[in-house]
Amino acid sequence: MTEGAASGMRMSARLRDPRFVLSCLGIGLAAGLLSGLFGVGGGTVIVPMLVLLLGFDQRLASGTSLAAIVPTAAVGVVSYAVHGSVAWIPAIILAAFAVVGAQIGTWLLARLPQNIVRWGFVIFLIVVIVMLFVVIPPRDTPWVLTWGAALGLAAVGLVTGVLSGLLGVGGGVVVVPALIILFGMSDLVAKGTSLLMMIPTAISGTIGNLRRRNADLVAAVLIGVAACTTTTLGAWLSTILDPLVSNILFAAFLTFIAVQMAVRAVRSRRSR
Repeated sequence: MTEGAASGMRMSARLRDPRFVLSCLGIGLAAGLLSGLFGVGGGTVIVPMLVLLLGFDQRLASGTSLAAIVPTAAVGVVSYAVHGSVAWIPAIILAAFAVVGAQIGTWLLARLPQNIVRWGFVIFLIVVIVMLFVVIPPRDTPWVLTWGAALGLAAVGLVTGVLSGLLGVGGGVVVVPALIILFGMSDLVAKGTSLLMMIPTAISGTIGNLRRRNADLVAAVLIGVAACTTTTLGAWLSTILDPLVSNILFAAFLTFIAVQMAVRAVRSRRSR
Protein backbone atom coordinates (compact mmCIF):
# COMPACT_ATOMS: atom_id res chain seq x y z
CA MET A 1 0.00 0.00 0.00
CA THR A 2 1.33 3.43 -0.95
CA GLU A 3 1.79 6.22 1.57
CA GLY A 4 -0.98 8.22 -0.14
CA ALA A 5 -3.43 5.33 0.03
CA ALA A 6 -2.66 4.70 3.70
CA SER A 7 -3.16 8.38 4.43
CA GLY A 8 -6.49 8.34 2.62
CA MET A 9 -7.69 5.37 4.68
CA ARG A 10 -6.67 7.11 7.92
CA MET A 11 -8.59 10.23 6.96
CA SER A 12 -11.64 8.21 5.90
CA ALA A 13 -11.70 6.64 9.34
CA ARG A 14 -11.57 10.03 11.08
CA LEU A 15 -14.70 10.97 13.00
CA ARG A 16 -16.61 13.72 11.17
CA ASP A 17 -17.19 15.72 14.33
CA PRO A 18 -18.58 19.31 14.48
CA ARG A 19 -15.06 20.78 14.47
CA PHE A 20 -14.27 18.95 11.24
CA VAL A 21 -17.48 20.16 9.57
CA LEU A 22 -17.17 23.76 10.78
CA SER A 23 -13.52 23.91 9.76
CA CYS A 24 -14.34 22.68 6.25
CA LEU A 25 -17.19 25.19 5.93
CA GLY A 26 -14.98 28.04 7.13
CA ILE A 27 -12.22 27.07 4.70
CA GLY A 28 -14.79 26.93 1.91
CA LEU A 29 -16.18 30.40 2.66
CA ALA A 30 -12.69 31.93 2.55
CA ALA A 31 -11.69 29.98 -0.57
CA GLY A 32 -14.86 30.97 -2.41
CA LEU A 33 -14.34 34.65 -1.69
CA LEU A 34 -10.74 34.56 -2.95
CA SER A 35 -11.75 32.45 -5.94
CA GLY A 36 -14.21 35.06 -7.14
CA LEU A 37 -12.01 38.00 -6.20
CA PHE A 38 -8.75 36.84 -7.79
CA GLY A 39 -9.86 34.28 -10.38
CA VAL A 40 -8.15 31.39 -8.58
CA GLY A 41 -9.55 28.03 -7.60
CA GLY A 42 -8.99 28.59 -3.91
CA GLY A 43 -6.28 25.98 -3.47
CA THR A 44 -3.94 28.56 -1.95
CA VAL A 45 -6.39 28.70 0.96
CA ILE A 46 -7.69 25.14 1.03
CA VAL A 47 -4.39 23.24 1.00
CA PRO A 48 -2.58 25.03 3.87
CA MET A 49 -5.74 25.32 5.97
CA LEU A 50 -6.46 21.59 5.69
CA VAL A 51 -2.89 20.93 6.78
CA LEU A 52 -2.83 23.46 9.60
CA LEU A 53 -6.38 23.10 10.96
CA LEU A 54 -7.29 19.46 10.33
CA GLY A 55 -3.92 17.73 10.18
CA PHE A 56 -4.18 16.54 6.57
CA ASP A 57 -0.87 15.53 5.04
CA GLN A 58 0.23 17.50 1.98
CA ARG A 59 -0.84 14.90 -0.57
CA LEU A 60 -4.33 14.42 0.82
CA ALA A 61 -4.82 18.17 1.23
CA SER A 62 -3.79 18.77 -2.40
CA GLY A 63 -6.14 16.10 -3.73
CA THR A 64 -9.06 17.26 -1.58
CA SER A 65 -8.50 20.86 -2.64
CA LEU A 66 -8.57 19.97 -6.32
CA ALA A 67 -11.93 18.22 -5.91
CA ALA A 68 -13.41 21.21 -4.04
CA ILE A 69 -12.29 23.58 -6.80
CA VAL A 70 -14.75 22.12 -9.36
CA PRO A 71 -18.02 23.64 -8.03
CA THR A 72 -16.23 26.77 -6.84
CA ALA A 73 -14.84 27.55 -10.30
CA ALA A 74 -18.17 26.77 -11.98
CA VAL A 75 -20.01 29.39 -9.92
CA GLY A 76 -17.20 31.88 -10.54
CA VAL A 77 -17.42 31.40 -14.31
CA VAL A 78 -21.12 32.19 -14.30
CA SER A 79 -20.49 35.35 -12.28
CA TYR A 80 -17.86 36.62 -14.75
CA ALA A 81 -19.73 35.45 -17.86
CA VAL A 82 -22.73 37.57 -16.90
CA HIS A 83 -20.50 40.63 -17.39
CA GLY A 84 -18.91 39.29 -20.59
CA SER A 85 -15.55 38.72 -18.89
CA VAL A 86 -14.74 35.24 -20.22
CA ALA A 87 -12.60 34.46 -23.30
CA TRP A 88 -14.08 31.12 -24.32
CA ILE A 89 -11.65 29.92 -27.03
CA PRO A 90 -8.48 30.65 -25.01
CA ALA A 91 -10.09 28.88 -22.05
CA ILE A 92 -10.69 25.78 -24.19
CA ILE A 93 -7.07 25.75 -25.40
CA LEU A 94 -5.75 26.17 -21.86
CA ALA A 95 -8.05 23.47 -20.52
CA ALA A 96 -7.21 20.91 -23.23
CA PHE A 97 -3.50 21.00 -22.39
CA ALA A 98 -4.01 21.46 -18.66
CA VAL A 99 -5.96 18.20 -18.52
CA VAL A 100 -2.87 16.38 -19.80
CA GLY A 101 -0.65 18.24 -17.39
CA ALA A 102 -2.95 17.43 -14.45
CA GLN A 103 -2.44 13.71 -15.01
CA ILE A 104 1.32 14.23 -14.93
CA GLY A 105 0.98 16.26 -11.74
CA THR A 106 -1.14 13.68 -9.91
CA TRP A 107 1.30 10.95 -10.98
CA LEU A 108 4.14 12.96 -9.44
CA LEU A 109 2.07 13.68 -6.30
CA ALA A 110 1.86 9.97 -5.46
CA ARG A 111 5.62 9.50 -5.83
CA LEU A 112 7.40 12.55 -4.47
CA PRO A 113 8.36 12.70 -0.76
CA GLN A 114 5.87 14.73 1.27
CA ASN A 115 8.39 17.34 2.44
CA ILE A 116 9.51 18.00 -1.11
CA VAL A 117 5.90 18.66 -2.06
CA ARG A 118 5.51 20.94 0.97
CA TRP A 119 8.61 23.00 0.08
CA GLY A 120 7.49 23.06 -3.53
CA PHE A 121 4.25 24.64 -2.41
CA VAL A 122 6.11 27.28 -0.37
CA ILE A 123 8.32 28.16 -3.34
CA PHE A 124 5.24 28.29 -5.53
CA LEU A 125 3.60 30.79 -3.17
CA ILE A 126 6.73 32.97 -3.11
CA VAL A 127 6.73 33.13 -6.90
CA VAL A 128 3.07 34.14 -6.87
CA ILE A 129 3.73 36.88 -4.30
CA VAL A 130 6.52 38.35 -6.46
CA MET A 131 4.29 38.23 -9.53
CA LEU A 132 1.56 40.12 -7.72
CA PHE A 133 3.89 43.09 -7.29
CA VAL A 134 5.21 42.87 -10.85
CA VAL A 135 1.80 42.64 -12.51
CA ILE A 136 -0.55 45.61 -12.27
CA PRO A 137 -3.57 44.41 -14.24
CA PRO A 138 -4.91 46.77 -16.93
CA ARG A 139 -8.62 47.26 -17.53
CA ASP A 140 -10.45 47.12 -20.90
CA THR A 141 -7.36 46.11 -22.88
CA PRO A 142 -8.28 44.76 -26.38
CA TRP A 143 -7.03 41.25 -27.14
CA VAL A 144 -6.78 39.24 -30.39
CA LEU A 145 -6.15 35.48 -30.68
CA THR A 146 -3.30 34.65 -33.07
CA TRP A 147 -1.56 31.37 -33.93
CA GLY A 148 1.41 32.41 -31.82
CA ALA A 149 -0.88 33.20 -28.90
CA ALA A 150 -2.59 29.82 -29.32
CA LEU A 151 0.75 28.01 -29.02
CA GLY A 152 1.64 30.08 -25.97
CA LEU A 153 -1.70 29.27 -24.37
CA ALA A 154 -1.06 25.56 -24.96
CA ALA A 155 2.31 25.78 -23.16
CA VAL A 156 0.83 27.73 -20.25
CA GLY A 157 -2.01 25.21 -20.00
CA LEU A 158 0.38 22.25 -19.80
CA VAL A 159 2.49 23.82 -17.05
CA THR A 160 -0.63 24.89 -15.16
CA GLY A 161 -2.05 21.38 -15.30
CA VAL A 162 1.10 19.87 -13.79
CA LEU A 163 1.02 22.39 -10.94
CA SER A 164 -2.69 21.79 -10.49
CA GLY A 165 -2.32 18.04 -10.03
CA LEU A 166 0.84 18.32 -7.93
CA LEU A 167 -0.09 21.19 -5.61
CA GLY A 168 -3.89 20.97 -5.52
CA VAL A 169 -4.42 24.46 -6.95
CA GLY A 170 -6.75 25.24 -9.81
CA GLY A 171 -4.02 27.08 -11.66
CA GLY A 172 -5.44 30.60 -11.50
CA VAL A 173 -2.36 31.96 -9.74
CA VAL A 174 -0.40 30.92 -12.83
CA VAL A 175 -2.96 31.56 -15.56
CA VAL A 176 -4.20 35.01 -14.48
CA PRO A 177 -0.74 36.67 -14.38
CA ALA A 178 0.29 34.83 -17.58
CA LEU A 179 -2.78 36.04 -19.49
CA ILE A 180 -2.14 39.61 -18.35
CA ILE A 181 1.65 39.73 -18.84
CA LEU A 182 2.15 37.46 -21.86
CA PHE A 183 -1.12 37.93 -23.71
CA GLY A 184 -2.26 41.41 -22.73
CA MET A 185 -5.71 40.50 -21.41
CA SER A 186 -7.57 42.74 -19.00
CA ASP A 187 -7.53 41.47 -15.44
CA LEU A 188 -11.28 40.77 -15.36
CA VAL A 189 -11.25 38.71 -18.58
CA ALA A 190 -8.13 36.89 -17.35
CA LYS A 191 -9.90 35.94 -14.12
CA GLY A 192 -13.07 34.72 -15.83
CA THR A 193 -11.08 32.75 -18.41
CA SER A 194 -8.93 31.22 -15.69
CA LEU A 195 -11.94 29.96 -13.76
CA LEU A 196 -13.46 28.35 -16.87
CA MET A 197 -10.18 26.70 -17.82
CA MET A 198 -9.65 25.15 -14.41
CA ILE A 199 -12.94 23.19 -14.31
CA PRO A 200 -11.92 20.34 -16.66
CA THR A 201 -8.38 20.52 -15.26
CA ALA A 202 -9.63 20.00 -11.72
CA ILE A 203 -11.97 17.20 -12.80
CA SER A 204 -9.12 15.41 -14.58
CA GLY A 205 -6.78 15.76 -11.63
CA THR A 206 -9.47 14.64 -9.18
CA ILE A 207 -10.07 11.44 -11.14
CA GLY A 208 -6.37 10.66 -10.89
CA ASN A 209 -6.31 11.47 -7.17
CA LEU A 210 -9.33 9.29 -6.44
CA ARG A 211 -7.67 6.33 -8.13
CA ARG A 212 -4.68 6.87 -5.83
CA ARG A 213 -6.85 7.63 -2.76
CA ASN A 214 -5.39 11.11 -2.45
CA ALA A 215 -8.70 12.91 -1.85
CA ASP A 216 -11.20 13.17 1.02
CA LEU A 217 -14.54 13.59 -0.77
CA VAL A 218 -16.50 14.45 2.39
CA ALA A 219 -14.23 17.40 3.10
CA ALA A 220 -14.22 18.37 -0.58
CA VAL A 221 -18.02 18.50 -0.74
CA LEU A 222 -18.29 20.57 2.44
CA ILE A 223 -15.64 23.00 1.24
CA GLY A 224 -17.04 23.21 -2.28
CA VAL A 225 -20.62 23.88 -1.18
CA ALA A 226 -19.51 26.59 1.26
CA ALA A 227 -17.25 28.18 -1.35
CA CYS A 228 -20.11 28.50 -3.82
CA THR A 229 -21.94 30.84 -1.43
CA THR A 230 -19.15 33.47 -1.44
CA THR A 231 -17.67 33.17 -4.94
CA THR A 232 -20.21 35.54 -6.48
CA LEU A 233 -19.49 38.12 -3.80
CA GLY A 234 -15.78 37.91 -4.57
CA ALA A 235 -16.41 38.32 -8.31
CA TRP A 236 -18.48 41.43 -7.63
CA LEU A 237 -15.80 42.90 -5.38
CA SER A 238 -13.19 42.39 -8.10
CA THR A 239 -15.04 44.82 -10.36
CA ILE A 240 -14.93 47.66 -7.81
CA LEU A 241 -11.61 47.03 -6.09
CA ASP A 242 -8.52 48.82 -7.42
CA PRO A 243 -6.19 46.23 -9.05
CA LEU A 244 -3.13 47.38 -7.10
CA VAL A 245 -4.96 47.25 -3.76
CA SER A 246 -6.27 43.79 -4.64
CA ASN A 247 -2.75 42.54 -5.39
CA ILE A 248 -1.31 43.93 -2.16
CA LEU A 249 -4.00 42.31 -0.02
CA PHE A 250 -3.61 38.96 -1.72
CA ALA A 251 0.19 39.10 -1.42
CA ALA A 252 -0.06 39.78 2.32
CA PHE A 253 -2.30 36.77 2.82
CA LEU A 254 -0.07 34.47 0.78
CA THR A 255 2.97 35.64 2.73
CA PHE A 256 1.31 34.55 5.96
CA ILE A 257 0.44 31.15 4.49
CA ALA A 258 3.93 30.64 3.04
CA VAL A 259 5.57 31.38 6.41
CA GLN A 260 3.28 28.94 8.21
CA MET A 261 3.95 26.17 5.71
CA ALA A 262 7.71 26.77 5.77
CA VAL A 263 7.75 26.53 9.57
CA ARG A 264 5.84 23.27 9.40
CA ALA A 265 8.26 21.87 6.82
CA VAL A 266 11.28 22.77 8.99
CA ARG A 267 9.71 21.20 12.08
CA SER A 268 8.88 18.05 10.14
CA ARG A 269 12.50 17.69 9.05
CA ARG A 270 13.87 18.28 12.56
CA SER A 271 11.54 15.67 14.05
CA ARG A 272 13.06 12.93 11.93
